Amino acid sequence: MTYPNCSANATVCSGTSCLEPSSNANEILSLVLSTVLTVMLAIVMFSMGCTVEARKLWGHIKRPWGIFIGFLCQFGIMPMVAFLLSLAFQVQPIQAVAILVMGCCPGGSGSNILAYWLDGDMDLSISMTACSSILAMGMMPLCLLIYTTMWTSTSAVQIPYDSIGITLVALLIPVGLGIYVKHRWPKVAKKMLKVGAIMGTLLIVIISVVGVILYQSSWVIAPSLWIIGTIYPAVGFILGFLLARIVGQPYYRCRTIALETGFQNAQLCSTIVQLSFTTEELEVMFSFPLIYSIFQLVFAFGIVGGESFIVARKLP
Repeated sequence: MTYPNCSANATVCSGTSCLEPSSNANEILSLVLSTVLTVMLAIVMFSMGCTVEARKLWGHIKRPWGIFIGFLCQFGIMPMVAFLLSLAFQVQPIQAVAILVMGCCPGGSGSNILAYWLDGDMDLSISMTACSSILAMGMMPLCLLIYTTMWTSTSAVQIPYDSIGITLVALLIPVGLGIYVKHRWPKVAKKMLKVGAIMGTLLIVIISVVGVILYQSSWVIAPSLWIIGTIYPAVGFILGFLLARIVGQPYYRCRTIALETGFQNAQLCSTIVQLSFTTEELEVMFSFPLIYSIFQLVFAFGIVGGESFIVARKLP
């Protein structure tokens, strides 16, 4: 059956709604985007590795209480909150997967900068970021397997575990190289930090601009996805802080753990989503990592501003 409102090359039609195959230009642009994202994210992860001193990392591993709390927050609280929010707002299955991928991502390097501004425990922040990046190789697929069963069991969506796993393993290599460079050539590592900061900023801009061009319909979404993207990072910050206080961590460590919990690696999430899912799926799910990254920055800068105001009021 043909529909008068659909073009001749439409592949799926339902009334006046048609799905047309993407043009060759879009396919080429998508391939270029995937390549650029992979290279730039590898540089960002390499620069993150350049912040890690092997001796201090080993010290935290030998006394892992802070890292263990961060692990519980990162791979216990955040995926569970993502699952509960997806259920509460009844989002589409593929959108729930995007929310869960974000929830399973390790902390980003931005949390290290914010920990410095908030006078947090920098060694703990860097160690947590490095450890969560390594552990994500196994924990992200495991959390996705546990929490997406209700959607994947009906064949509504398929999780490309092989693609996600390959991406995570590949990104561990630049982290390891960065740690080695920090150990052997500290001055070079210091310069790479600036390169990584610039690349991280450019990565967000490129993802936003090209994503809007490639997946225009991904921004025509239900308000529920915007609401989740708004409250999710705030919930992460609050629960991370509360858990750290419950187990008796000092305030400066609580701030650090809160930042590592709520401030996710949005660039990694966007890259995994771009490399792992089809164009049709990306049209529905690509916007969420960008929404989350916007509001995690808003809340993070709000925390920094509030802390600065409190400190200024205490000064004579």
